[in-house]
Amino acid sequence: MDDELEDKIFYQTFVSHMKILSKFAVGFSSINSPLAYLWKLCRIYVLRPEVIFCGIILFVLLIYLQAVDIWSRSILSRIQATLGRQKTPRVQEMTSGAGDHQSWEEVRQQSAAFAVLGRRPHMEDRFIIEENINNNTGISFFAVFDGHGGEFAANFARDVLVKNIYNKIIDINQILKSESSSEYSGYDKSPYLARKQSRKDVTNKENADPVARRDSLRKAHSTTADCSAIKQKTTEATVADIYTAQLNSAMRASGNSAAKDSFLNNNNAQNSGNAPPPSYDAKCYIEHGRINFGKLITDEILAADHKLVEQAKLATNIAGTTALIAIVKDSKLIVANVGDSRGVMFDARGIAIPLSFDHKPQQVRERKRIHDAGGFIAFRGVWRVAGVLATSRAMGDYPLKDKNLVIATPDILTFELNDHKPRFLILASDGLWDTFSNEEACSFVQDHLKEPDFGAKSLAMESYKRGSVDNITVLVIVFKNDVYKIVSSSAGGKVGDAALAKPPAAAAAAVERSNSIKTK
Repeated sequence: MDDELEDKIFYQTFVSHMKILSKFAVGFSSINSPLAYLWKLCRIYVLRPEVIFCGIILFVLLIYLQAVDIWSRSILSRIQATLGRQKTPRVQEMTSGAGDHQSWEEVRQQSAAFAVLGRRPHMEDRFIIEENINNNTGISFFAVFDGHGGEFAANFARDVLVKNIYNKIIDINQILKSESSSEYSGYDKSPYLARKQSRKDVTNKENADPVARRDSLRKAHSTTADCSAIKQKTTEATVADIYTAQLNSAMRASGNSAAKDSFLNNNNAQNSGNAPPPSYDAKCYIEHGRINFGKLITDEILAADHKLVEQAKLATNIAGTTALIAIVKDSKLIVANVGDSRGVMFDARGIAIPLSFDHKPQQVRERKRIHDAGGFIAFRGVWRVAGVLATSRAMGDYPLKDKNLVIATPDILTFELNDHKPRFLILASDGLWDTFSNEEACSFVQDHLKEPDFGAKSLAMESYKRGSVDNITVLVIVFKNDVYKIVSSSAGGKVGDAALAKPPAAAAAAVERSNSIKTK
């Protein structure tokens, strides 16, 4: 009897406990809290059969649409390839985990370039390949422009700067070819040989007149002095004309001396910085019968930068761009760099030799220049000029140009290719160098050198796979059969199976054909 009573007690206790637990799990009736209220609303409005069914239908529909989008592109590409309508276009579509991205490719006899949009919304890189300017100069031109803040500055450098350099090179080449004419016969003679000959003539005369000797020395001076005089006169005349016009307009507007004082106070520090760079004649870049490419590129970059800043101010466009330019003339390599794009040469010993050095705000030289100009650098993920720009030199960027916090003066390096015996050169934007060191990039290209584009595409895509978040542009220049110069006789080349346009006869057309980032 006692056992039965005990069993009943245990059973009733168990039933009462289960009822309490069921209330906690389903109704939360014993808990008066916001959580219980939310659970009640969810149970009433969300966990209804019709709501769950509609949610499942919607999820399946989204998955289906995504699959159809991928399948349709794949099927269309296969149909186009079957019909022969897709012949390696200049703009290619690539499917990756981060989405679809565009790429641009150009292949020549000894050079190739590949650019990919990457993880950026817009393509701001530009590149130029020209293995023989105007098809008769024997001068090769390669460039990479890495824009920031928009495409305006990079497009300006590609269209204006490159065209001006081409025109100057063509003019100089014509002068050198016409050395037999009287007008230019003296330009390819060394001023030092002329001075030596003039002194020898004077010493042969026992009673030579000192005035005549001074005249002979005066005639033997180099054309650089003439160009310097032209520069000084041009600059002074231009500044004086602008200054006088502004002062006259200010005086006419007010009719008192207060305007004059205000004008003088506001413009004392501006005239020197805002004066346009002087323009040189083509003959001024000929020294000892050769082209001074360093001076030519420097002057053209500064002149183009001045025009770019003026146009950017009118358009209120704060875009800027780096500039990495390489010129090959016979066995001479001249590299000009503004910004943080970089060039590397892989020599016969397997050593990666830098062709340029990045302009970064944290460098001692650049930091001192910025501080002397009244600016500062700040760390915002990376060191930046005034906390804004990650490179200390660039074309454009007019808000930072007024006080010379950012300048466009290039570094010029010259190499004798026969001394280094390079296998190839790499020119690339910083999107590549964010994920590759100089040695890694050279080693990678060496392993892919037999590809049609000399490994440019493989290197760019490998950088993208490594996580580069910037536009990536890679330009590779190769030297074959131990001939360390560009031996291409024409500018023709191929982009995959599609032939490029025929070589133009003028520099402007050459620039137009060599424009890199363009869609068709």
